[in-house]
Amino acid sequence: MPGEEEEAVAQATEISIESLEEGNVQFQDEVSAVKQVLFLDQDDDSSNSDYGSHDKPGTVLQRLVPDGNVLFPDIFQTNQLLFYERFKAYQDYMLGDCRTSEVKDFTAEYLEKVLEPSGWQAVWRTEVFEVLIEVVDVEYLVLKAAVELVTPFLCETKGCELTEESMKDLLEAKEHKVPLQELYVVYDESGEFDQTALAVEHVRFFYKHIWRSWDEEDEDDDFDYFVRCVEPRLRLYYDILEDRVPSGLVAEYRSLVSQCEEKYKEFTSLRNCISNSDSESELDNVSMVEGLKMYDDLESLKRKLKIIENPLLRYVLGYQVNSGLQSNRAKGPRPTGERMVHVVSSSMTVSQLQTLMRDKLCPDFSGEEFELQFHSDPLAAVNACYEGDVVVICPGHYSVNGSFSIPDSIELEGFGLTDEVVIEKLGKGDIFLDLTGANVKISNLKFVQHDAVEGILCVRQGKTVMENCVLQCETTGVTVRTSAELFMNICDLYGAKGAGVEIYPGSTCSLVGNGIHHCKEGILIKDFTDEFYTMPKITMMNNVIHNNEGYGVILVKPADLPRMKKTTEEDFQDESKENGGQKKEADEEEVPPAEGCVEGNNQFREPHTQEHTEGNDVITNELVATSSKKSQLQKKKMIELGLTMADDDLMSQEMFVSINGNHFKRNGKGSFGTFFY
Repeated sequence: MPGEEEEAVAQATEISIESLEEGNVQFQDEVSAVKQVLFLDQDDDSSNSDYGSHDKPGTVLQRLVPDGNVLFPDIFQTNQLLFYERFKAYQDYMLGDCRTSEVKDFTAEYLEKVLEPSGWQAVWRTEVFEVLIEVVDVEYLVLKAAVELVTPFLCETKGCELTEESMKDLLEAKEHKVPLQELYVVYDESGEFDQTALAVEHVRFFYKHIWRSWDEEDEDDDFDYFVRCVEPRLRLYYDILEDRVPSGLVAEYRSLVSQCEEKYKEFTSLRNCISNSDSESELDNVSMVEGLKMYDDLESLKRKLKIIENPLLRYVLGYQVNSGLQSNRAKGPRPTGERMVHVVSSSMTVSQLQTLMRDKLCPDFSGEEFELQFHSDPLAAVNACYEGDVVVICPGHYSVNGSFSIPDSIELEGFGLTDEVVIEKLGKGDIFLDLTGANVKISNLKFVQHDAVEGILCVRQGKTVMENCVLQCETTGVTVRTSAELFMNICDLYGAKGAGVEIYPGSTCSLVGNGIHHCKEGILIKDFTDEFYTMPKITMMNNVIHNNEGYGVILVKPADLPRMKKTTEEDFQDESKENGGQKKEADEEEVPPAEGCVEGNNQFREPHTQEHTEGNDVITNELVATSSKKSQLQKKKMIELGLTMADDDLMSQEMFVSINGNHFKRNGKGSFGTFFY
């Protein structure tokens, strides 16, 4: 019996082990199947990279039917690539961490890996003609392809006639070599030429939108070209493409690029003439002086381009525009000499009209020079205004498509409580209110902005008075440009993703009794490196600046460059000798920049911790010190020109600023800070 029991136990054990092994095998098979499903997408993604294999049949690119009268074959559509696709191609495959001097070598190496050397057709496209060719060889370093005409001959011209013989003569003159950027690869369903089409597109886009002819001569070659130049320019291109950059800034950027290209050509031409000349004549000396001036002008243009290409400095420093280009021209007084009162109301009852006549129109506009005109749209009413007209907006919620451009001196006021007269902007646009009139007054209105590109209100020139208004912002809030004046009293401003109020150099801004809150920064005061810019005249009294993400008030100023610092020190030494050290107090009041802060490095000074009213003195001292330094630089410049100017002491500098009674509460970084660029 014991033997039979042991045998039964052994058999049961063998059966259990076999069952367990079979279960393990089955479990492993199931795990393998699950892994195959889970990581299928990952394998597919790797095959679609720029270095992906061609094992998977079929193209992943779209086809594009060429326009025109000639029946060219379809080409690959590669001009609609997304930002991250171009970003990945340039960063991971084409440029990597190369320096400026290595761009050509890295590009050639990239093309050697992905570009088919021969056997593919393309449309050679220029400004004059389009012709079908076949590529027989590629010279990667010079970015050219050796080509031959395809039979049958397909060619379309623009404003001229080209026969097959004349095209052959043209190719002979070019040694059958054409630029890769001018080739558009013919569509192929097999997928064999996908990478070729993408590589040609990446090169074409790079040299059209990213590369600058002066990049190669940058003296500071020890940096990552992709990080410093490619990425910011690529982001700017797509920001412009997606309407995230104001049209005025886009126009200025393109104008600067054109000016820089032209100036660079002039500079290189003059430099070549000087280098080829063996004599040391007076004419050559004059050319040297002209060359130095051209170089300074070129560097100035390049700095402006870098500011716009930098996504932070682009909006912190803003841009200088000709207000005449941004706004409608002023109409002046009405030819008949009459003035008009424009009444805006979507609908009106008899009792409402009686109230309007009794409380507003009769007391204020009973003179013979005023006539009445009724509108249902506030934008139409403003556009119909002449110098001296008044727009009275009755209670209601008005939605407008477009921007208010006010070039004449008019009054725009709401009849009723502020929250009862609401004007809301629909759709995208550069600015909600663009003010250039000599004397504009806005009161008792609420403005609401959505999905904006630029700020809610900009005073470009002239004088604007705002009273008892509410500004619900989307991007920046109120901007006061150079030479413009803004008097903003008892208003409520909130919601700006930038600064609630931006104050430019040379402007006048008076803020009394306002609430500025829940913005990125409360008030931003701008200072530029140019010596001829003066500090703005600022009055801030009894404002409540609270719950802003950054500082309550922030001063944007250039870091002390060696030239500026040296000049200032010499001026202070001269003043100390003449006045017995009276300037020492001004030096002590000035807070030096953060250590190691240079132009181009964005650093914030340690935030001041004063809250409530203590921040008023801090802001005043910093603005006075900054103005004092700029005054010294300006005085130095005047002396160099042989001119004299009255001496300024510290008290005269304080005349431009009056800051007291303001309350700073719960601002993320404190009441006041300084940003160096």
